[in-house]
Amino acid sequence: MSKIEELISKYCPNGVEYKELGMVLDYEQPSKYLVNSSYYCNDENLIPVLTAGQTFILGYTDEKYGIYNASKDNPVIIFDDFTTASRWIDFNFKIKSSAIKLLTPKIECVFKYVYYAMMEIKINNLEHSRQWISKYSKILIPLPPIPVQEEIVKILDSFTELEAELEAELEARKKQYEYYKKQLLSFNNEYKNLNHIKYMPIIDLAPVYRGKRLTKSELTAEGNYPVYHGGIEPLGYYYSKNRDAHTVMIINVGASAGTVGYSDTDFWSSDGCFCIGKSDLFIPKYLYYVLSLKEKEFRSKVRKAGIPTLDNSVVEKIVVPIPPLAEQERIVAILDKFDALVNDISVGLPAEINARRKQYEYWRNKLLDFKKAE
Repeated sequence: MSKIEELISKYCPNGVEYKELGMVLDYEQPSKYLVNSSYYCNDENLIPVLTAGQTFILGYTDEKYGIYNASKDNPVIIFDDFTTASRWIDFNFKIKSSAIKLLTPKIECVFKYVYYAMMEIKINNLEHSRQWISKYSKILIPLPPIPVQEEIVKILDSFTELEAELEAELEARKKQYEYYKKQLLSFNNEYKNLNHIKYMPIIDLAPVYRGKRLTKSELTAEGNYPVYHGGIEPLGYYYSKNRDAHTVMIINVGASAGTVGYSDTDFWSSDGCFCIGKSDLFIPKYLYYVLSLKEKEFRSKVRKAGIPTLDNSVVEKIVVPIPPLAEQERIVAILDKFDALVNDISVGLPAEINARRKQYEYWRNKLLDFKKAE
């Protein structure tokens, strides 16, 4: 019998009490901790500005005006009324949105246990305002005796700490990947066979094609070929293709204008992205890695008036280094390994993080599934 089973058998063999969240937690409207976005700073050593949902940390500001003094000993849960997203916070912060509630314990409990219990709540069709007050605070959670809560937190913390370590390692590997990519593609004076490297504008290497727009009615959720327009994620699918696999693309319209992409499958290119034609002078994947280092330059030349747009002349004039094909193959082989390590969800660190996350969610669900006491 595991320790958690022993504790449950000892303290709550006949089930546990369920309580409304509003009986367990107090809330505070964070108006005195709000900060205007115009006060954001770029220095990450300053106070983070938080929101809930996917973004979470919006930026940073100074220490003036109403910091919430959270810490390891004084944590808080931030709850977003619009999305019902929750975050565990144990560092000083400011808040961007008045839709957020700051939740703290009202009764004796293991606060982190309550947070984990909230993560198991899955509900639909909540209204889009005052969700904590009107509905969410009425939701029941199991509240076993304190020793059981403590053991559950210990188990789940071990999973989250392992995931955090893997994410930190992934971030370090990404930085290492970017460093090696810049080093391999810089071709400085110490580079062997430097005289064999040609520098050529794209227009002299290969034609730059613009695709053809499809209407929404022509797109399908399922189809043979992904359709790219204004982003490197498919807009939908189509029954035909106009570009072959292993093609480099550069988004030319919208918020993603200037982003460089690469497709290893056949696809349909709309007029929202440029595609670089093939040539005997370069390996497409090599060209992708070179141009990915020039995204900042592309974005700096996007016309901002109206819909952001990148002109084809900008792309055509970009000069790229062209070493011998054998050297291109060597560089691609090295960078492909790094890319798989940091980006491929089926292998490397992303796959391990995904596996650990699923394992954590499985045990969270299992550990928080209590029989209700009569």
